[in-house]
Amino acid sequence: MNQALLNHRMLGVTFGPDGATARVWAPFAQNILLRRCNRPLDIPLQQDGAYWCTTTAQLQPGDTYKFILNDSIERPDPASLFQPEGVHGSSVAVDTRTFAWTDADWPNFPLDDYLIYELHTGTFSSEGTFAGIENRLDYLVELGINAIEIMPVAQFPGSRNWGYDGVLPFAVQNSYGGAEGLQKLVDACHKRGLAVVLDVVYNHIGPEGNYLEDFGPYFTAKHLTPWGNAINFDDDYSDSVRRYFIENVLMWFRDFHIDALRLDAVHAICDASETHILREIKQYVDALMAQTGRQHYLIVELDQNETQFIQPLVNNGYGMDAQWNDEFHHALRVTAGGERNGYYADYDGIHHLAKSYTDAYVYDGTYMPRRARIVGKSTAGHAGRQFVVFSQNHDQIGNRMLGERPSQLVSLEMQKLMAGAVMSSPYLPMLFMGEEWGELNPFLYFVSHSDPSLVEAVRQGRKKEFADFQSDFETPDPQDERTFERSKLQWERLTQEPHQTLFRYYQTLLALRKSSSLRHPDRESVAVVVDEVRQTLTLFRQHKKLDEPGTTDRSETVVCLMNFSREGQSLTLPAHDGQWHKLLDSADPQWHGPMAAPGQVAGNGAVVLQPESILIYTNCE
Repeated sequence: MNQALLNHRMLGVTFGPDGATARVWAPFAQNILLRRCNRPLDIPLQQDGAYWCTTTAQLQPGDTYKFILNDSIERPDPASLFQPEGVHGSSVAVDTRTFAWTDADWPNFPLDDYLIYELHTGTFSSEGTFAGIENRLDYLVELGINAIEIMPVAQFPGSRNWGYDGVLPFAVQNSYGGAEGLQKLVDACHKRGLAVVLDVVYNHIGPEGNYLEDFGPYFTAKHLTPWGNAINFDDDYSDSVRRYFIENVLMWFRDFHIDALRLDAVHAICDASETHILREIKQYVDALMAQTGRQHYLIVELDQNETQFIQPLVNNGYGMDAQWNDEFHHALRVTAGGERNGYYADYDGIHHLAKSYTDAYVYDGTYMPRRARIVGKSTAGHAGRQFVVFSQNHDQIGNRMLGERPSQLVSLEMQKLMAGAVMSSPYLPMLFMGEEWGELNPFLYFVSHSDPSLVEAVRQGRKKEFADFQSDFETPDPQDERTFERSKLQWERLTQEPHQTLFRYYQTLLALRKSSSLRHPDRESVAVVVDEVRQTLTLFRQHKKLDEPGTTDRSETVVCLMNFSREGQSLTLPAHDGQWHKLLDSADPQWHGPMAAPGQVAGNGAVVLQPESILIYTNCE
């Protein structure tokens, strides 16, 4: 392990007592200059093995610069922190140490307690910036979440993009507010008790403005990915490529005080090395935490149901702390009446939803028809906190051709039921921006490339993607600015009905998640009873309540009754010596529901579950 990487970033331009140090990996270069652009000056770099570097007092924070390779190739810094002119323009020298942090006492939360809210910076607010998010932090606290997950901010072409076309992993998107804007947002979040999760992409680099190959073999033809040649994590010269991404991880945690990273589609990271890159990243993060005393988490997106990713290092795993569980979403969507084509064809609805409540994965060593092979491994021994679940996210909305949200596809009653299904799970819940008030605007796929041939390729790619989802509508044009504008949240909905009431319902759900046994993502105590004919599901959650010293500990049982049918269903509560006390009733008229259930029910008593509703009772007074 390179201990120096823990202390400070070494790639790109950094600042220290002797001035600015510039370092770039370019193993095949004949010579490299750093060209200061705003005050014209060329500064030669000296070769140091496969790297080129110099230390100079002639480059100051705020100066713009580029690297000149072999006297002719002019490129932005591969480790640039700020690109005010976009992916093709000059880099800006940034000293991350000058930001005045006020979060020295920020503890971060145990992962068990994370209540996540995913958002896209450009469409979350009218401003489309980090400052726009900061202006809404009090709202998020009022809602009841305690962690925001920001979709990727690495510099991408133009000003409109989901973020997965980033080409400069260290540079913070200029149109969002740049490096200092992100630092300011993170500091403001911590001041209000909010953790920050940042989405990063280590499985590919976007197409426009991707100049990494001019510097060195960042990619390899040894592996082919959906985006072309794979990032070079295991071929010749891969040590420096691995270091590049390890430095990126450490930078976000150390210099930007990010609490957790969400690593995009790690199943598409190709690495046959003896030590997988994710395992090495975890080793470095553990060392950083030991040095700083700050807690950080690594959460991955993974669709292979391969538990090695979330196995601890001591068990020969990659050590990732948690993963998104798309299978819970797929089973829930089908149960809620969603379509059964495309990737939904593998999910039969409520039976698979019940399995996901107990086993996390639906396919855990079983045959998946769409892939025509055995998929997954058992999750036995893995805690509930290792799985993030949701009823919607950017992918599951934005990868629909028309970007429809559940608010456009299902009834208000079903929206409330789906939210309750997520919050009552023994996993970490995540919301997607706007779902808490039933946002009606779609979340569409959008880009702002400058290359006409690339724009057309994106358009055709989107049309091909929806070949399995038959529709009479045209695919929205990702390049059209109106596609982006249609995807922005309509905050005025919060003053209208039923959106205002739905917001209060989500507040109540989140408060319940924090105050009852639902708070504990304990998979071991979960039991499920499912009736596929009546489309009902009963979820049992238990947790031992520790009373005062000298008294007897009690076990609280929470029973969640869910009716996914369009007819009322009578269900019997479990035998219990006392009364069952109602905690939540989505069918209560206060939530625009048709009829409230009894507040108390005797053990073995029956309740009528209204159509498309959830009832939650506890046996604790």
